[in-house]
Amino acid sequence: MRPSSHLLAPGFLSRSLDEIKRFAKIGMASISCWLSVAYTQEGLRTATTPYHLLDFTNPVTATMCKTMSDADMGGFSKVSLDQIPATATEPTHVRFHGNISIELPPNRPQIQRTGYAAWRNKDRGPTIFGKSLWDVDPYLYLALRVKSDGRKYFVNVQTESIEYTDIHQHRLYAQRPGEWETLLISWSDFVRTNYGQVVEPQNEMMTQKVRTLGIGLTDRVPGPFDLCISSMWATNEVEDGDTHKIQG
Repeated sequence: MRPSSHLLAPGFLSRSLDEIKRFAKIGMASISCWLSVAYTQEGLRTATTPYHLLDFTNPVTATMCKTMSDADMGGFSKVSLDQIPATATEPTHVRFHGNISIELPPNRPQIQRTGYAAWRNKDRGPTIFGKSLWDVDPYLYLALRVKSDGRKYFVNVQTESIEYTDIHQHRLYAQRPGEWETLLISWSDFVRTNYGQVVEPQNEMMTQKVRTLGIGLTDRVPGPFDLCISSMWATNEVEDGDTHKIQG
């Protein structure tokens, strides 16, 4: 019996090899658990090293993401996600930018609302171990290294939720617009939404099975927007002087 073609695809083999390497490291680390996870006296898992999720200093990461906007249904907002190389003053990063329009598409009366743009990572392909998901359960915070224009962005998280279209959201409150800063958001502060509306019950987010991460702009304020992102990672540490915890 021959294996199916998708099992021999380079991406599948590469992802599977990465998982094997990760599991091998786990097996050799007799004093730690997965992702340098230690166990407290109460039996709770706590991670001792950051877990990098989307690292845009690696140019490949940007190719694993996609943009969305009201233009997908006939609107007129513009959105781009561009890889920007490092300079003497800035790290390698992606630039999420464009222009928000609230103009409605002609001859499409069913479209009553426009004015949004967003990006997220694409669903990652399977490995020999199954779906590619992030387990951030041992971590307290999602950390983002960003430079914002101060507009009303939201961080979006999709998990293996019962409702596939659920998105957990949290406002990205920039503390120093126009400057690079690290922002921390508690995983427990994300709010469950569906098609832009808060829904009940507010079930705890499945942090053991995170599918996608992204950022959206839904303030419907016409005009340009510009947000730079260097990296996103899970952490338990407040790491330096320009790190800010965002309160829920």
